[in-house]
Amino acid sequence: MFRGLYDIDWSSMEHAYGSAAEVPGLLLALRSPDGEERRKALVRFYSAVHHQGVVVPCTTASLPFLFELAGDVAAHDRAAIVDLLVSIGTAAVEECENQYADLVDFAGAAAVVRERAEVFVGFASDADPRVRRAAIPGLALFLDDTDRAAAVLRDRLSAEPETAERLLVVDAMATLALRVPALSDGAMAWFDELAADTTRDPGTRLAAVVQQARCAPEQISEDTVPAAIDLLREMANATVTDGERPAPAPHVTPTTPEAPAAGVAPQVVAAFEDLDRKGLVHAPTTHLLRTFHETLAARVSQRTALLAQQLRTPDPGSRLDAIRMSAELMKSWRGDHTSLILQVSEHLGATEHEVAAEAAAVLEECHAIAEPARGALAAHVAAHGPDAWAAPNSEQRRAHQEAVRALARLGDARAVPSVLAALDSGVDAWRAVEVAGALIEAADHLVPRLCAHLRRVDHTQQWLGSSAAALLSALGDLRDQAALPSIIDTLAAAVRHDQAGTTSSALKALATFGPAAAPALETIRPLTAASDAHVRPDAVAALWAIGGDREEVMPLLGELLTGRPFFWKTRAADVLAEIGPPAVAALPQLRQLLTDRYDWVRIHGAAAVWTIGGEAETSIVLDILLQAWSQNPATGDHIVAFLDRMGLAAEPALPQVRSELTLPRRNARFASIRRDEELQRVCHAIIGRLS
Repeated sequence: MFRGLYDIDWSSMEHAYGSAAEVPGLLLALRSPDGEERRKALVRFYSAVHHQGVVVPCTTASLPFLFELAGDVAAHDRAAIVDLLVSIGTAAVEECENQYADLVDFAGAAAVVRERAEVFVGFASDADPRVRRAAIPGLALFLDDTDRAAAVLRDRLSAEPETAERLLVVDAMATLALRVPALSDGAMAWFDELAADTTRDPGTRLAAVVQQARCAPEQISEDTVPAAIDLLREMANATVTDGERPAPAPHVTPTTPEAPAAGVAPQVVAAFEDLDRKGLVHAPTTHLLRTFHETLAARVSQRTALLAQQLRTPDPGSRLDAIRMSAELMKSWRGDHTSLILQVSEHLGATEHEVAAEAAAVLEECHAIAEPARGALAAHVAAHGPDAWAAPNSEQRRAHQEAVRALARLGDARAVPSVLAALDSGVDAWRAVEVAGALIEAADHLVPRLCAHLRRVDHTQQWLGSSAAALLSALGDLRDQAALPSIIDTLAAAVRHDQAGTTSSALKALATFGPAAAPALETIRPLTAASDAHVRPDAVAALWAIGGDREEVMPLLGELLTGRPFFWKTRAADVLAEIGPPAVAALPQLRQLLTDRYDWVRIHGAAAVWTIGGEAETSIVLDILLQAWSQNPATGDHIVAFLDRMGLAAEPALPQVRSELTLPRRNARFASIRRDEELQRVCHAIIGRLS
């Protein structure tokens, strides 16, 4: 096996991380009898040789050996190898017609896969269902004889005994029809026939409905979604009638909270865990239903009705995936999501801890629109008590923590006992710190604890800067003057240990206190000439907010306006706008920002020019703001907030403000629900005032 492996000059090729000399070793490791060795080799192959779906010459050179391994019935993990072949082949076929630099080889890989396309027909009828599942998508992409591909898929549908494989066959037929428009009419007729055939299982009929919609979204009718809902209901009823137990949610082993690995921030660990969690699929229909939601796109009411049925299924895995799809809808599309928020909140009481945890996590993620779930969140938090913050079961712990965080972000005092328990015990305290700033009414309880955590920060450890930043941000939000000594001490320590990130965070926190933070001025003044690009503008802004001496800050702001980093200019413009008309001497420099190449510099500059110069600047400022908004929709929430401050002078912007509200997709920076909801609210306020 693998004859000729070492006849190839692998060292003359490269993968994503350098020389491809390791590729023969990876291929041999994929044959290893040791499961962990195979797993590591596969992960490395995807990471280096097929990095982010790219195909390079060493990827193409590997293909014959991967085909050989996949065809060896005695080999381990054949399905994983077929999956890899399909992934490489899919990327190659989709990209082979495009022009790329010499370092990629989509065309070469596509030729190899097409030459061996018949092998996938064999894999698709393999005795191992996992191999069949991996191979079926390749039938739609690799066979040059597309009529034969369609015939093979029809035959496979009749031969497959399980729903999961049948769904893949119907999906592959849609892919084939989209790839070869000449086959579209035949595929659509086949979908019609399948959907109407009551002798077939409801899963296959549902797949036909969905894939027909995918192939012709313009033909989606008022009956399409109700038909899909009826089939979902039929699937759920069949499970109950047959006496089958719903598939359990993935098993979670009870664990005690663990400290992160040395040198790794707990926030980083949690982020990777969340990515892994979101990559899991718990039901065979999930990919199909996600495809349906993507096809339905802006049909929010229809998608909500579909999700309502998904969330009612008896299978916990299906409900878990439906909760995640609910988040995808609410995060991407505007609309009244009250009913969906309430339906998700009902799952806080699920007996499966992972389902409850996912519901809580979605409500926290969508906290800006989670007000209808306030009662359910409070009830869930109260039912388990503050001790649940450190519950031994990881998913029960996660459910409680996420519910507390969602409740805290709503400013609800019922979250306070659990937040205090987290700060007192230190268990996942960083999660509590991130939301503590929203609990202003509990500042007298929170501030001493937050300050105690802040005093324990080791400023010699680089990653702990993120923890200090969160603590400082929370104290800045709470604005309790009892925190000032700790913040000032932290600033001094950060400067002493050259921790620029913590220094900037402390400066921003102190600025929120205004003149009350005057004891910090002695430390702040030297920082206005700091070498760090971020510390310097933060220090100037803090100097103005705390000292309020215009003569002292104006020369410093002038230097920032002529600086190279764009954020010096935007920050200086913002501070000058705070100073207002008395900063008139800065107008010539600010007007120069109006022709800057970067839209954000023009926007901040225009806002400062109008705030200082007054209504005489209205015409040019509106032109700049509205042009930037048209060119970069992510600027919308910032621009609309300024239009609101302009009052009646913003009347010429009304058409664009109205146009914004006609857009179905969320349109604010960072795909933020909170920012987009505020954008819509302010747009409505402007229209109401000016119309």
